[in-house]
Amino acid sequence: MIRSAVPEDARACASILNDWIDATPWMPRVHPPDDVERHYRESVLPQQRVFVAEHDGRIDGFVAVAADGETVSGLYLAPEARGRGLGPALLDAVREGPQRLWTFRTNEGARRFYAREGFHEVRQTEGDNEEGLLNILFGRGI
Repeated sequence: MIRSAVPEDARACASILNDWIDATPWMPRVHPPDDVERHYRESVLPQQRVFVAEHDGRIDGFVAVAADGETVSGLYLAPEARGRGLGPALLDAVREGPQRLWTFRTNEGARRFYAREGFHEVRQTEGDNEEGLLNILFGRGI
């Protein structure tokens, strides 16, 4: 089930992101896990449009759309939820708005996924993000 996130979902969303960071060798940990959770509780959920994929009372993934309404600021799935169609379902929940998103150049899986979902590469940057990693702006209709 895809639904709008509620404040109580902040911990689960942050946990999915924290687990992804910890499991991804090339991804530096810039903020401690409790700071990520605080950020989701105080900033992401109150200021962005967030949808979660829920199954049997557990959050399996989420998508967040920045306040500009045009940019997907995050889409993450728990490892056990991948390959079940939740990524496309979460993008469908926000299909009418977001036309762009960023992903790290090293994240080949995300790059393939976004291409399958109709996004194309717009430009690359040289790591002007807090992680200092090379990234790519993907767009749809831009």
